[in-house]
Amino acid sequence: MTNPSELPFKRQVTDRLLVWKKQTDRKPLMIRGARQVGKTTLVQEFARTHFKHIIILNLERVADLAYFQRFDHAPTLVDALFLDRNLSVEQRRETLLFIDEIQESPKAIAMLRYFYEDLPDLPVIAAGSLLEHAMNRVPNIPVGRVGYVFLHPLNFPEFLAAKGHQTALDQLDHLPVSAHAHPTLLRLFHEYAIIGGMPEVVQTFLKREQLTDLPPVYEQIWGTYKDDVAKYANNDTEARVLKHVIRTAHTAIDQRIKFENFGRSNYRSREVGEALRNLDDARVIQLIYPTTDVTPPLMPDIRKSPRLLFLDTGLLNYELGIQSQMLSMSDLSMAYKGALIPHLIMQEVLSLESMSWHKPLFWVREKAQTSAEVDLVVVHQGRAVPVEIKSGKAGTLRSLHEFIERVDHPYAVRMYAGEFKVEQHVTPRARKPYLLLNLPYYLGTKLRDCLDYLVHQDQVNPV
Repeated sequence: MTNPSELPFKRQVTDRLLVWKKQTDRKPLMIRGARQVGKTTLVQEFARTHFKHIIILNLERVADLAYFQRFDHAPTLVDALFLDRNLSVEQRRETLLFIDEIQESPKAIAMLRYFYEDLPDLPVIAAGSLLEHAMNRVPNIPVGRVGYVFLHPLNFPEFLAAKGHQTALDQLDHLPVSAHAHPTLLRLFHEYAIIGGMPEVVQTFLKREQLTDLPPVYEQIWGTYKDDVAKYANNDTEARVLKHVIRTAHTAIDQRIKFENFGRSNYRSREVGEALRNLDDARVIQLIYPTTDVTPPLMPDIRKSPRLLFLDTGLLNYELGIQSQMLSMSDLSMAYKGALIPHLIMQEVLSLESMSWHKPLFWVREKAQTSAEVDLVVVHQGRAVPVEIKSGKAGTLRSLHEFIERVDHPYAVRMYAGEFKVEQHVTPRARKPYLLLNLPYYLGTKLRDCLDYLVHQDQVNPV
């Protein structure tokens, strides 16, 4: 039997690539995402199984970059590539041109439009990180001539697939989840919550299943991100602020942040804000703003204090130094001041955004004497549904009750360490009946399927 750690990871976004391959009016496709989330491996494995030939250009290599320095005409560039690889022009339809690290050449980014216009029969995929910064240097961005796919670290279903645990993966698709499957799924989710979803980390863990093997891998990945920050800076002062922010951001994960004096510094709001927006563009640390809306469309309020969302919870755990103590917890809802699981569920929801980068939202209501905050709000069938991520009795969900009393539907979600169940409740103040869908943490990527289930149950047995 083949060891799962020796196989390429099955990524959910591969289905998007298959749809793209079959399109008649196919545009060059750009895979976007932070460094080391598996973009190159994804494309190489896709090409290996779905194309007869692949031409790879890595623009961090001088020889590969030279093609774009030497040629201004896309068909001539392709003719030179095919000649060098001993491929005939007739083989274009069955050959994938993969331009990796495309952020190294603004000219290559701009030329993607001409691949679309002049070479429609040639499948082209590009991949890169820090693309927002690279595109600022592109005079003619190929708007409307390029498609995009966004790649994230492995989510929980992808982690199960990487482990080769097909039976657990199958259980996630059966709603309600069986009681007998709950302990196993929760144990596996705890394992995933501790180590995270960075492909190299998961690969290393699956080889020996020892947490002690992982610190050098975390350090190498996080060190790469720290080294990258200099690329965002226009001067030494900006570089210093960026380095400070990326070194201290993990300590603010349990709270909404203020830019002024961030991380116990003397840096001003404008300096810190610019640094965080640069890290946000690089997908390393996201700024998640709240909404005050209770009906769609839900708009982020950038005047209010945001939260921070790290690329990967495993990296965050490593920076916080809490992985060993997490091993002894039966319920991770209290890990790092109760902030870790809400952070991970946000990541799980974001991981499903492969066609666009729609950040998750949380909800706030702020008044002088009292305030309310709901961990996550999702739009489902035209309704804004509140999602609290915590253990405890339903009667203690004060903020969720405030939200429910402001909407014209009876649906709410609580994610916790317990089993899947639907309960009927009444809000304490306004006495409004509502349905509370109690979901185990491991169903974060199945949240919309679970809401379909809840709405269907209500149609059969209305509150």
